[in-house]
Amino acid sequence: MKNKLIAASILSANFACLGKEINDVLEAGVDKIHFDVMDNHYVPNLTVGPLVLKSLRKNNIKCEIDIHLMTKKIDNLIINFAKLGANSIIIHPESSKHLDRSISLIKNYGCKAGLALNPSTSLNYLDYLIHKLDLILVMSVNPGFEGQKFLNYIYKKIIQIRKIINKKKKKILLEVDGGINIDNITNIAVSGADVFIIGSTLFKSKLSYSKIIKDIRLKLSKIY
Repeated sequence: MKNKLIAASILSANFACLGKEINDVLEAGVDKIHFDVMDNHYVPNLTVGPLVLKSLRKNNIKCEIDIHLMTKKIDNLIINFAKLGANSIIIHPESSKHLDRSISLIKNYGCKAGLALNPSTSLNYLDYLIHKLDLILVMSVNPGFEGQKFLNYIYKKIIQIRKIINKKKKKILLEVDGGINIDNITNIAVSGADVFIIGSTLFKSKLSYSKIIKDIRLKLSKIY
Protein backbone atom coordinates (compact mmCIF):
# COMPACT_ATOMS: atom_id res chain seq x y z
CA MET A 1 0.00 0.00 0.00
CA LYS A 2 2.86 2.40 0.82
CA ASN A 3 4.27 1.98 -2.67
CA LYS A 4 1.03 2.78 -4.50
CA LEU A 5 0.90 6.40 -5.62
CA ILE A 6 -1.86 8.62 -6.95
CA ALA A 7 -0.95 11.26 -9.52
CA ALA A 8 -3.33 14.02 -10.57
CA SER A 9 -3.38 14.83 -14.29
CA ILE A 10 -3.87 18.58 -14.72
CA LEU A 11 -5.26 18.07 -18.22
CA SER A 12 -8.68 17.87 -16.55
CA ALA A 13 -8.14 20.75 -14.12
CA ASN A 14 -9.61 24.24 -14.28
CA PHE A 15 -6.79 26.28 -15.84
CA ALA A 16 -8.36 29.55 -14.73
CA CYS A 17 -7.19 28.66 -11.21
CA LEU A 18 -4.58 26.00 -11.84
CA GLY A 19 -2.37 26.80 -8.86
CA LYS A 20 -5.31 26.50 -6.47
CA GLU A 21 -6.46 23.28 -8.13
CA ILE A 22 -3.03 21.73 -7.65
CA ASN A 23 -2.75 22.83 -4.03
CA ASP A 24 -6.25 21.51 -3.33
CA VAL A 25 -5.58 18.02 -4.73
CA LEU A 26 -2.25 17.85 -2.92
CA GLU A 27 -3.98 18.76 0.33
CA ALA A 28 -6.57 16.05 -0.44
CA GLY A 29 -3.82 13.43 -0.53
CA VAL A 30 -2.50 13.19 -4.08
CA ASP A 31 1.14 12.11 -4.19
CA LYS A 32 2.29 13.98 -7.28
CA ILE A 33 1.19 16.05 -10.29
CA HIS A 34 1.20 14.85 -13.91
CA PHE A 35 1.65 17.27 -16.83
CA ASP A 36 0.37 16.18 -20.25
CA VAL A 37 2.35 18.23 -22.77
CA MET A 38 0.80 18.05 -26.27
CA ASP A 39 1.89 19.87 -29.43
CA ASN A 40 -1.00 19.22 -31.88
CA HIS A 41 1.37 17.14 -34.02
CA TYR A 42 2.12 13.94 -32.15
CA VAL A 43 -1.45 14.02 -30.82
CA PRO A 44 -4.39 16.13 -32.05
CA ASN A 45 -4.46 18.49 -29.09
CA LEU A 46 -2.53 21.47 -27.72
CA THR A 47 -1.92 21.90 -23.99
CA VAL A 48 0.75 23.33 -21.68
CA GLY A 49 4.42 24.24 -22.09
CA PRO A 50 7.45 24.97 -19.91
CA LEU A 51 6.18 28.41 -18.85
CA VAL A 52 3.35 26.79 -16.89
CA LEU A 53 5.82 24.74 -14.89
CA LYS A 54 7.99 27.83 -14.36
CA SER A 55 5.00 29.76 -13.02
CA LEU A 56 3.99 26.98 -10.63
CA ARG A 57 7.50 26.56 -9.23
CA LYS A 58 7.80 30.34 -8.86
CA ASN A 59 4.60 30.30 -6.82
CA ASN A 60 5.97 27.80 -4.32
CA ILE A 61 4.44 24.57 -5.63
CA LYS A 62 7.21 22.18 -4.62
CA CYS A 63 5.57 18.80 -5.12
CA GLU A 64 6.89 16.08 -7.41
CA ILE A 65 5.88 16.72 -11.02
CA ASP A 66 5.90 14.26 -13.92
CA ILE A 67 6.26 15.76 -17.39
CA HIS A 68 4.69 13.55 -20.05
CA LEU A 69 5.85 14.73 -23.48
CA MET A 70 3.42 13.90 -26.28
CA THR A 71 5.26 15.93 -28.88
CA LYS A 72 7.08 15.39 -32.16
CA LYS A 73 10.34 17.03 -31.12
CA ILE A 74 11.44 16.40 -27.58
CA ASP A 75 15.11 17.09 -26.85
CA ASN A 76 14.80 20.88 -26.41
CA LEU A 77 11.66 20.37 -24.31
CA ILE A 78 13.49 17.85 -22.13
CA ILE A 79 16.18 20.44 -21.40
CA ASN A 80 13.69 23.27 -20.78
CA PHE A 81 11.45 21.29 -18.44
CA ALA A 82 14.42 19.83 -16.58
CA LYS A 83 15.91 23.28 -15.95
CA LEU A 84 12.54 24.57 -14.69
CA GLY A 85 12.10 21.91 -12.02
CA ALA A 86 10.66 18.73 -13.51
CA ASN A 87 11.26 15.64 -11.39
CA SER A 88 10.45 13.05 -14.06
CA ILE A 89 10.24 13.31 -17.84
CA ILE A 90 8.38 10.66 -19.81
CA ILE A 91 8.69 10.29 -23.59
CA HIS A 92 7.23 8.12 -26.33
CA PRO A 93 9.38 5.91 -28.58
CA GLU A 94 7.78 7.44 -31.66
CA SER A 95 8.88 10.95 -30.63
CA SER A 96 12.62 10.51 -30.98
CA LYS A 97 14.85 9.46 -33.88
CA HIS A 98 17.49 8.48 -31.33
CA LEU A 99 15.55 7.16 -28.35
CA ASP A 100 18.53 5.95 -26.31
CA ARG A 101 20.11 9.40 -26.64
CA SER A 102 16.93 11.16 -25.53
CA ILE A 103 16.58 8.90 -22.48
CA SER A 104 20.22 9.64 -21.60
CA LEU A 105 19.54 13.37 -21.99
CA ILE A 106 16.80 13.17 -19.36
CA LYS A 107 19.14 11.40 -16.95
CA ASN A 108 21.99 13.81 -17.64
CA TYR A 109 19.81 16.72 -16.57
CA GLY A 110 19.05 15.08 -13.25
CA CYS A 111 15.50 13.86 -13.90
CA LYS A 112 13.98 10.41 -13.66
CA ALA A 113 13.50 8.93 -17.11
CA GLY A 114 10.27 7.34 -18.26
CA LEU A 115 9.05 5.58 -21.39
CA ALA A 116 5.39 5.83 -22.38
CA LEU A 117 3.77 3.03 -24.37
CA ASN A 118 0.58 3.66 -26.34
CA PRO A 119 -2.00 0.86 -26.60
CA SER A 120 -0.48 -0.42 -29.85
CA THR A 121 3.20 0.25 -29.04
CA SER A 122 5.36 -2.86 -28.88
CA LEU A 123 7.04 -3.93 -25.66
CA ASN A 124 10.19 -4.70 -27.66
CA TYR A 125 11.52 -1.22 -26.88
CA LEU A 126 12.03 -2.39 -23.30
CA ASP A 127 14.59 -4.98 -24.44
CA TYR A 128 17.02 -2.17 -25.22
CA LEU A 129 16.09 0.55 -22.75
CA ILE A 130 14.82 -0.93 -19.50
CA HIS A 131 18.23 -0.63 -17.83
CA LYS A 132 18.00 3.17 -18.15
CA LEU A 133 14.39 3.63 -17.04
CA ASP A 134 12.94 4.81 -13.75
CA LEU A 135 9.34 4.79 -14.97
CA ILE A 136 7.24 2.95 -17.52
CA LEU A 137 3.92 4.59 -18.38
CA VAL A 138 1.21 2.43 -19.93
CA MET A 139 -1.39 4.41 -21.85
CA SER A 140 -4.76 2.75 -21.31
CA VAL A 141 -6.38 5.08 -23.86
CA ASN A 142 -5.12 6.50 -27.14
CA PRO A 143 -3.43 9.75 -26.08
CA GLY A 144 -4.76 13.20 -26.87
CA PHE A 145 -7.94 13.88 -24.90
CA GLU A 146 -9.30 13.61 -21.38
CA GLY A 147 -12.34 11.61 -20.36
CA GLN A 148 -11.73 8.53 -22.49
CA LYS A 149 -12.78 5.01 -21.46
CA PHE A 150 -10.17 2.54 -20.21
CA LEU A 151 -9.33 -0.03 -22.89
CA ASN A 152 -9.82 -3.41 -21.23
CA TYR A 153 -7.23 -5.21 -23.35
CA ILE A 154 -4.56 -3.07 -21.68
CA TYR A 155 -4.76 -5.24 -18.54
CA LYS A 156 -2.73 -7.84 -20.44
CA LYS A 157 -0.07 -5.24 -21.24
CA ILE A 158 0.19 -4.11 -17.61
CA ILE A 159 0.62 -7.72 -16.48
CA GLN A 160 3.29 -8.37 -19.12
CA ILE A 161 5.31 -5.29 -18.13
CA ARG A 162 5.05 -6.11 -14.43
CA LYS A 163 6.53 -9.54 -15.18
CA ILE A 164 9.38 -7.95 -17.15
CA ILE A 165 10.18 -5.51 -14.32
CA ASN A 166 10.08 -8.27 -11.71
CA LYS A 167 12.25 -10.57 -13.80
CA LYS A 168 14.87 -7.84 -14.27
CA LYS A 169 14.66 -7.01 -10.53
CA LYS A 170 14.66 -3.32 -11.38
CA LYS A 171 13.28 -0.51 -9.22
CA ILE A 172 10.99 0.84 -11.93
CA LEU A 173 7.60 2.39 -11.24
CA LEU A 174 4.80 1.15 -13.49
CA GLU A 175 2.34 3.97 -14.15
CA VAL A 176 -1.05 3.69 -15.84
CA ASP A 177 -2.82 6.64 -17.43
CA GLY A 178 -6.28 6.88 -19.00
CA GLY A 179 -9.82 6.11 -17.87
CA ILE A 180 -8.94 5.14 -14.30
CA ASN A 181 -11.87 5.33 -11.90
CA ILE A 182 -13.14 3.91 -8.63
CA ASP A 183 -14.66 0.89 -10.42
CA ASN A 184 -11.56 -0.33 -12.25
CA ILE A 185 -8.68 0.77 -10.03
CA THR A 186 -8.65 -2.52 -8.11
CA ASN A 187 -8.14 -4.55 -11.29
CA ILE A 188 -5.45 -2.15 -12.49
CA ALA A 189 -3.63 -2.47 -9.17
CA VAL A 190 -3.86 -6.26 -9.14
CA SER A 191 -2.45 -6.30 -12.68
CA GLY A 192 0.71 -4.66 -11.35
CA ALA A 193 0.43 -0.86 -11.45
CA ASP A 194 2.33 1.26 -8.93
CA VAL A 195 1.10 4.72 -9.94
CA PHE A 196 -2.47 5.62 -10.90
CA ILE A 197 -2.83 8.78 -12.97
CA ILE A 198 -6.31 10.20 -12.59
CA GLY A 199 -7.80 13.24 -14.28
CA SER A 200 -11.51 13.43 -15.03
CA THR A 201 -12.35 11.09 -12.14
CA LEU A 202 -10.82 13.65 -9.80
CA PHE A 203 -11.33 17.09 -11.34
CA LYS A 204 -14.73 16.53 -12.99
CA SER A 205 -16.44 14.81 -10.06
CA LYS A 206 -19.19 16.36 -7.97
CA LEU A 207 -17.53 14.84 -4.90
CA SER A 208 -14.77 16.61 -3.01
CA TYR A 209 -11.17 15.84 -3.88
CA SER A 210 -10.56 14.45 -0.41
CA LYS A 211 -13.57 12.11 -0.68
CA ILE A 212 -12.39 10.73 -4.02
CA ILE A 213 -8.83 10.16 -2.79
CA LYS A 214 -10.13 8.58 0.41
CA ASP A 215 -12.34 6.19 -1.59
CA ILE A 216 -9.42 5.23 -3.85
CA ARG A 217 -7.12 4.62 -0.88
CA LEU A 218 -9.81 2.45 0.72
CA LYS A 219 -10.13 0.37 -2.46
CA LEU A 220 -6.39 -0.17 -2.60
CA SER A 221 -6.13 -0.97 1.10
CA LYS A 222 -8.39 -3.99 0.62
CA ILE A 223 -5.94 -5.72 -1.70
CA TYR A 224 -2.58 -4.84 -0.13
